[in-house]
Amino acid sequence: MAQHHLSIDIETYSDINLGEAGLYKYSSSPNFKILLFGYSIDFGPVEVIDLTRDKLPEELLDMLYNPDYTKHAYNAAFEITCLNVAGYDTLPNQWRDTMLHGAYLGYPIGLAKVGKALGLPQDKQKNATGKTLIRYFSIPCKPTKKNGGRKVNLPEHDPEKWQLYIEYNRQDVVTEMAIYKKLSAFPVPDAVQEQWVTDYTINSRGVMVDAQLALSAIYLDAKHREKLITRAVEITGLENPNSRDQLLNWINSNSDAELPNLTKATVAATRTDNAKVTELLAIRKQLAKSSVKKYAAMDAAVGADGRIRGLLQFYGASTGRWAGRLVQVQNLPRNYINLGPARHFVRTCNMPAIELFYGDVSDTLSQLIRTAFIAPEGKLLCVADFSAIEARVLAWLAGEQWKLDIFNTTGKTYEATASRMFGVPVEKIKKGNPEYVLRQKGKVAELALGYQGGANALIAMGALEQGIPEDDLPGMVNLWRNANKDICKFWNDVDTAAKATILAGYPYQLSSSHLAFSYEQADGLSFLTIQLPSGRKLYYPGAHLGRNKFGREAIIFNTWAGVSWVEESTYGGKLVENITQAVARDCLAEALERLEASHDFKPLMHIHDEVVMEIQKPQKKEVFKYGSEMLHKAIEIMCQEVPWAKGLPLNADGFVGEYYRKE
Repeated sequence: MAQHHLSIDIETYSDINLGEAGLYKYSSSPNFKILLFGYSIDFGPVEVIDLTRDKLPEELLDMLYNPDYTKHAYNAAFEITCLNVAGYDTLPNQWRDTMLHGAYLGYPIGLAKVGKALGLPQDKQKNATGKTLIRYFSIPCKPTKKNGGRKVNLPEHDPEKWQLYIEYNRQDVVTEMAIYKKLSAFPVPDAVQEQWVTDYTINSRGVMVDAQLALSAIYLDAKHREKLITRAVEITGLENPNSRDQLLNWINSNSDAELPNLTKATVAATRTDNAKVTELLAIRKQLAKSSVKKYAAMDAAVGADGRIRGLLQFYGASTGRWAGRLVQVQNLPRNYINLGPARHFVRTCNMPAIELFYGDVSDTLSQLIRTAFIAPEGKLLCVADFSAIEARVLAWLAGEQWKLDIFNTTGKTYEATASRMFGVPVEKIKKGNPEYVLRQKGKVAELALGYQGGANALIAMGALEQGIPEDDLPGMVNLWRNANKDICKFWNDVDTAAKATILAGYPYQLSSSHLAFSYEQADGLSFLTIQLPSGRKLYYPGAHLGRNKFGREAIIFNTWAGVSWVEESTYGGKLVENITQAVARDCLAEALERLEASHDFKPLMHIHDEVVMEIQKPQKKEVFKYGSEMLHKAIEIMCQEVPWAKGLPLNADGFVGEYYRKE
């Protein structure tokens, strides 16, 4: 166990845009360098080494490599990666990330934000002048006559600013240490720390990109947009038909349509006999499609070896789920078209073929985004996705036995739900029978109502678009709740436990659901915590009882809204949603650990409950049979019983191929 602590913050220079290209491409530039190295030993005085003129002393290097020194940094992945690139090899498992610590406790991401959220004294908060100094020394400058045409500002070009930068670096270490000390009473569990190390490994591995597909898609999108705008000008005579205001005024002035706006929902819902307006709205819909921007994001972030790294943000949500970065892989469009020919037409920039066979160029490009993630030469992608994991976890937590029985046998939950809701034998709910229409109602109800939602939740899940009359919705809610009484009881049990914990201030156990509620306080901080079956906790800062917007008693807690805390109310069903998604996340984290430990699979990224892995391509074996064997093995690893979730029925499905897809 480490006996000492080394708190670190660095300032760097690169000619690559960090925000657009990401950490790994930023630090891989030949012009990348570390400028300043601020550090503190065992939380003592902060020293700053100016690496533009000095070297790190040997004793400090020894500490950097020594496992007896726990290294601390805010967003430690930045320090680890930059130091390794600069030749100071350091192991992730020796580091602790204060950004993770704050996120684990429900605090915002960002050193300045956390300092403010914790109410640190001004002398312990991040220096607000940093952005100006970073722009001056850490990114290229514009050549001018005044600066002699230089592209980089060096310390000698403004010694006073450079001294301010040194003090800024020093203050970041001070702030990081103050945050760590403030949060130390609520430690990050060892298991979460280990997952963070695995996440760093996966993010550093990266995923291969089909550069030709991405660049061709960018080119085709530009040509197609040009064609659409030209056609819109022909129809309207407008100078800029891509302008929302100009187009809206033209439509409302030249037709019987009275549109309040041109939002996606309004455009999709508008029906008119005016052919020109119909065509314009179709053009507007295509021009508004922003998902093709992901190709540009790929091009900006892809490294020299064809891989994008750093696509995932560990603990990007309060439930512990990951968030997307750079290309935002967590919200990629699905695909329904024949992908093989479409990829060929795009890669060869064959616009006429795309228009002939697929019609909508923008939609085709959008559907192909997933397929831009590919297996490198000699490899295949193995993709495995947990099946209905939230529904399985919710049933397991609530003890909804009939649903667990379905998951352990047929897996046909939508049919079984419809059968219980409408009193129809499940064997009658199959294709070809009139009762099969009930399956859709069962599906919508199952997807929408698990977290105490009502008719509005059904509407949000698309009930009306699927032809279910609005008058039927309240009845569907009651039927689903009657069919899932243990889940409904679980909502109330969680609500009662949380309120009782806050009110009495002592722990409350829901042993049947493997949950423990506590009210924890230390150093001026207070939280409602919910310990999950994995041992990890959910934190609700400043939780107390109050009134919600409807005037009812509710649990109130603090959430960060950009610049300050705001109060948010919650209730049993919402807490159950948090818990369920958090447990599903923990199942994924366990699976990633096991896959990473295996010799056959290399996880590259994961999207919600789906893992994308790299496997070796067989030399002699038949690919289809080999792929089937490897997929089966991956699913076996993912669905092993989790030690802390006895009886949770996991299942997964997937495919093996040369590119990523989602059907």
